[in-house]
Amino acid sequence: MITKKRTYWIVFFLLLAGIVAGFYDAAEYIPFAFPLKESFKSRPFHLGLDLVGGTHLVYEADTKAIPSSDRGDALEGVRDVIERRVNSLGVTEPVIQTTRVGDTWRVVAELAGVKEVKEAIRLIGETPILEFKELNTDTPPPLDPEQKKKIQENNLKAKNGATETLVTLKIGKTDFLAIAKEKSEDTESKDKGGDIGFVRSDTSGKEALFAAAQKVGVGRLVPTVVETDAGYSIVRVEEAGSDAEAQARHVLICYKGASQCEKETSKEDAKKQIDDLKKQATPENFVELAKKNSTEPGADTRGGDLGWFARGRMVKAFEDAVFPMKKGAISDVIETEFGYHIILKTDERSVPTLRLRQIFFKKTQESDVRPEPDQWKNTALSGKQLTRAQLEFDPNTSSPIIGIEFNDEGAKLFEEITGRNIDKPVAIFLDKNPISIPRVQQKITGGRAVITGQFTIDEAQLLARRLNAGALPVPITLISQATIGPTLGQISLLASLKAGLVALLLVALFMIVFYRLPGILAVVALCFYTIFLLALFRLIPVTMTLSGIAGFVLSLGMAVDANILIFERMREELRSGKPILSSIDEAFKRAWPSIRDGNFTTLIACVILFWFSASLIRGFALVLGLGVLMSMFSALMITRHLLRSIASNRIPHWLL
Repeated sequence: MITKKRTYWIVFFLLLAGIVAGFYDAAEYIPFAFPLKESFKSRPFHLGLDLVGGTHLVYEADTKAIPSSDRGDALEGVRDVIERRVNSLGVTEPVIQTTRVGDTWRVVAELAGVKEVKEAIRLIGETPILEFKELNTDTPPPLDPEQKKKIQENNLKAKNGATETLVTLKIGKTDFLAIAKEKSEDTESKDKGGDIGFVRSDTSGKEALFAAAQKVGVGRLVPTVVETDAGYSIVRVEEAGSDAEAQARHVLICYKGASQCEKETSKEDAKKQIDDLKKQATPENFVELAKKNSTEPGADTRGGDLGWFARGRMVKAFEDAVFPMKKGAISDVIETEFGYHIILKTDERSVPTLRLRQIFFKKTQESDVRPEPDQWKNTALSGKQLTRAQLEFDPNTSSPIIGIEFNDEGAKLFEEITGRNIDKPVAIFLDKNPISIPRVQQKITGGRAVITGQFTIDEAQLLARRLNAGALPVPITLISQATIGPTLGQISLLASLKAGLVALLLVALFMIVFYRLPGILAVVALCFYTIFLLALFRLIPVTMTLSGIAGFVLSLGMAVDANILIFERMREELRSGKPILSSIDEAFKRAWPSIRDGNFTTLIACVILFWFSASLIRGFALVLGLGVLMSMFSALMITRHLLRSIASNRIPHWLL
């Protein structure tokens, strides 16, 4: 028995869920902010091409050369290829599917919002190209005279530009920061007025800048343009400083769980061991202790030598211990993420630094006039020699693998390729995109091989389909094209929304006129039904088409069917003299078998339509099926508890 209090709580949570779903439905149209607004907006409604405009293409596949048992997999592979090609065009939510009519196979592409229709048709219509490639180790060809001339001309122009700019700076006609932001070609420092920070004599790529800047004072320009491998720089010294550096050795004892530790030593045992070494350590025997005991890789030869380092190079706890120490001192036991250390500070020094600004003019490099060679180069092996690819399972581990087979020509080529690429990768490209890069473990003869990896079954099946798409000759021919302009799609959308709104208002008017107070509650439930169903469409997501909106409008009328059955039963119970609350419960109890059976038969029809029909009808079936399920929830949960929440014998019977 559901108590009144429990009914009120259920109604409260239904109202709360309705508010959240309403925010989810209209997140982008709500002017005020709330915490989850951006999350709600991240899953927009998906509209089909008949609502936003686009192109509907139908291709017929020539499968005569393919055994009938392989045709389904071959077409799925082609579908995957087409979907990847369409995605490269930036099409939003393309629908690519295969259909079969008798012995004829077709591929249907629905491209919502596509602009370059001719390019899409050209790209889709190409037969998939499967290629096997190996690493490109060829030496790039030398520059031709024209390329050399171009480099020389560009670099002379850059040098002259730097020289002219330096002259204008020397005579004070312009500001360094302003001209750096305007002309400098160093993207990292340009927006900071050319500030490249502090550099030292060993700063990579800045050695020449430091050497030239050392000869002038703070606030002064370097009098000449500084040339480096990268380009030409005008340099100004902003500030002088120094870096403290330390030279040290250490003994490390790591333990199980410490970073980069491969030992099984417990933390307690490691601490005991480092404490014993601390007691033994002197500057004279420190190298030998490190060679014999330190767990750091290479310590047996380097004796724990860390070389020179400044702050920022080591972990903080290590630096905090080293830098305050005196030269020749040995630290207490220090713990870091790598384990326990004792440290011998062997030397210290101060390294001069200069904070510099530069106006940089870039040199033209060889790579600028001659593109970098491709990482991969073609072999003679392609999809023409691949007989088939299929999902298999490793007999030892039962993990999914892909078995591939070549014809006689392919077997010979594959043997040569694998023979010269042992322990090297060989890439498999489909439509110029790598789909797998397996590493060759041994020379493979006989024309049969397997591709192994950490595949799931679905991933292995997908890879096999893609290989077959490029291996099997499946030419496709465009047999139908329909283009819907965005204006027509917008008109269709507005007309559909108007139809839905009119349907909702007419159903609401009917329920209120014929059923009065219960009718008003049914309309409230119908509003919740609409809000929840739209949220469901957005969450799944469901791609809405004209036929889908037709299913939605139809479901609005069907949503009140259950309410009508319940209200008629309730009137019968009231006429027999039963109290209102009992009449409500009895009405729901007696109406449920009819509601269940009627909706169940509709759901069966929806499943059949969805399973066996084309995309337009499938959209209708999906939306109608979801609407039927939501209508049952609306009648049995929302309407019922709204009625129970207001149930009272003081309500006049004429309102019911």
